[in-house]
Amino acid sequence: MAVPLLEARSIIKSYAGVRALKNASFELLEGEVHALIGENGAGKSTLIKVITGAIEPDSGSLSVCGRLVEQNDPSISRSLGIAAVYQQPSLFLDLSVAENIALALEGGGVWRKVNWQERNRLARELMERAGASIQPERLVSTLSMPEQQLVEIAKAIGADAKILILDEPTASLTDREVDSLFRTIGVFRNQGAGIVYISHRLDEITTIADRITVMRDGETISTRRREEVDKPTLISMMVGREIAAVVPKLQSSTGEIALELRHVSNRVTGLKDISLSVRCGEILGLAGLVGSGRTQLAETIFGLTPSDSGEILLAGVPVKIDSPAHAIQLGIGYVPEDRRRHGVVLEMPIASNISLANLKRVARIGLIDDRRERELAGGYLMQLRIKAPSVYTETGALSGGNQQKVALARWLSIHPKVLILDEPTQGVDVGSKSEIHNLMLDLAASGLAIIMISSELPEILSVSDRIAVMHQGTIEGVLSRDEATPQKILSLALGHVPSGEMAHFD
Repeated sequence: MAVPLLEARSIIKSYAGVRALKNASFELLEGEVHALIGENGAGKSTLIKVITGAIEPDSGSLSVCGRLVEQNDPSISRSLGIAAVYQQPSLFLDLSVAENIALALEGGGVWRKVNWQERNRLARELMERAGASIQPERLVSTLSMPEQQLVEIAKAIGADAKILILDEPTASLTDREVDSLFRTIGVFRNQGAGIVYISHRLDEITTIADRITVMRDGETISTRRREEVDKPTLISMMVGREIAAVVPKLQSSTGEIALELRHVSNRVTGLKDISLSVRCGEILGLAGLVGSGRTQLAETIFGLTPSDSGEILLAGVPVKIDSPAHAIQLGIGYVPEDRRRHGVVLEMPIASNISLANLKRVARIGLIDDRRERELAGGYLMQLRIKAPSVYTETGALSGGNQQKVALARWLSIHPKVLILDEPTQGVDVGSKSEIHNLMLDLAASGLAIIMISSELPEILSVSDRIAVMHQGTIEGVLSRDEATPQKILSLALGHVPSGEMAHFD
């Protein structure tokens, strides 16, 4: 049998007496795509940190190409040919694409002369090999999250990585970008490299992986070949119980119109003539390709980028939303897509995060009342089943799914009339995803109007009462639950009304 490229055996790691890893093991072969899956908190991230040298295990062994790694840190890991591309890219936003790539690949002293022509040529070549046509001179701050991930992959290509770790690489990619990424992975595989592929998207896992390792509660549960398992089996192994990947929404009655947009436009964000409504008790799905304007529409409704024409009505009353503070006063909550940058403050405890949008509720004579804040957070800890030792736990120490619940709790604390959820289950495991879906259904049943932005068609189709599809800054069409199909949604998202049909418009 060939010597594994990477072999982790019986890894144990504890934090403050709590075991994050319990005899975890993992093996990666040459030319293999090996998926590592499990719920948030299963131990995947901790195991990857051990492999990349970010943390030191309490016990266990790590070998690369048959050689025992007795000491490890990020620089040693890189010298061994290990490269990691994380869901949140670690790039310098104020530097160009070429400069970011150069920092990872170029050697030499501080006072060396820079050959800008060669630097840009190499960056352009690496970006093309990564399947992207991004100009080397562009500042990283102008790139979307998917584009930033592609820059990270280009860095790994340039470093001739033999072991490539991809952590949720497709969380915010379009189908076309996913196809491009898969082609890039194929190039790596054909060159003999091994790919550790971490994702909650089981359709991708069962498409691209050669083998699949499931982790749960810090332990390696099983390693199977792709053809030996199906999605229900994987889900059962991940959560230790059977669970539906997406909770189907039952037909429900809706009330009066909670929010209505009439011919709303925003020159700054590219929104054009948006007419749309959502009713009390309704979940309105907002679909479209990346760059279609979905997030920009959410930010306009929330007052981050106020509209410059058109009309917004709340419960039939015209309003001019010119700031997030005003939106909050009107009863509009917004959980943004990037929870780590905009959804929660990682360095703050859970209690402080939850009370941020409603400080008046926990204040007394202008000061935060610790008891009120603790009681408010404690209630949501139980209601949303947030897994944490206490309300004073730092939010950054929670798993992705629990961070998302904290972000949701913040806006529920204002008792909103309209709640906007931008990619509410992105990067969240199947167990947390099911809990969030059930929570959304309960909130809608209580009369809350919900606008849900999602790039996952199964989620859009299963949870939404109606689906509005955006294309190039406008609403291309609105489909009822009964008439919506993946084909119709994609056709509208590409700017094509299905042949022989007319999409409904609000």
